[in-house]
Amino acid sequence: MFETLMDKLKNGTFITLETTPSHSPVFSPIIEKIAALELDKYVDGFSTTDNPLAKLKYNSLFAAKMLQDRFNKPVIATMSMRDRNRIALQSDLLGANEVDIRAILALTGDPANISDQPNAKGVFESDSSLLLDMISCFNSAIDFAGKPLGAKPQTIYPFAVVNSYAKNPKILQKKMQKKINHGACGIITQPVYDLESAKRLIELKEAANKECCSENRSAELILGIFPITKLRTAQFLSAHVPGINVPNNWIESLRVANERGAQEEYKVGFELSKKLFEELKEFHPKIHLMTANQFQIAKDILA
Repeated sequence: MFETLMDKLKNGTFITLETTPSHSPVFSPIIEKIAALELDKYVDGFSTTDNPLAKLKYNSLFAAKMLQDRFNKPVIATMSMRDRNRIALQSDLLGANEVDIRAILALTGDPANISDQPNAKGVFESDSSLLLDMISCFNSAIDFAGKPLGAKPQTIYPFAVVNSYAKNPKILQKKMQKKINHGACGIITQPVYDLESAKRLIELKEAANKECCSENRSAELILGIFPITKLRTAQFLSAHVPGINVPNNWIESLRVANERGAQEEYKVGFELSKKLFEELKEFHPKIHLMTANQFQIAKDILA
């Protein structure tokens, strides 16, 4: 399953869909929505998020297992450094490995002081590089302390993230290079909103691969897409989310449409998003679609 996914990442079309587990002890309603829309027929795999914005959600590894079992499609499970120390991270990797959860998106994680859980404290033993290093150790059949494991784990495939925009593009290249040097085989970008930005990111990834300390290490770039159907979303992303650039023409088009009503606003935003998806898929068919569980939008974009 994962070997096929990695082959698609390197040699073919690679489309994954993000899912965000909810503040609930059941993940099955999300699975049923995906099944009802037959979204599994349009993607090569899924991902699950790990308590984004430090808000309490259903566990990403359990959610990944349920998705995989239902759709027989590989799932990239997110693990962040915020909530676990190196013992817990490795323990989770051990358990996940036996049940075939073997694609891991390593994140540093959002700060705990924005959590919905009073007085929550972040662990943050290090940034996501530490988790990538742990995965490299596991793939060599040792733990992070260098002790041999009782059995060789199945291969784990590590993924990482990078911003899609920076005033100094060299900063993005250095961040990509660091993650590749620590073993990332796939790097997912924050949402991209124009073809020129995508081309620039591809160039930076290629430069990062060339500059890596090991010839055996390289990564593929996966372009993130987050459809925008509301003016306020575009304005918020542009003004308040570092590492994302929403072009002025998107904001202006949505502003004009907003004045004509919510229906026109949605229509214009969807058309911009759909056009972007088609352009990026033609240029670089390695895409991670994020819709905040708005799965009908995902279906309309993918279909």
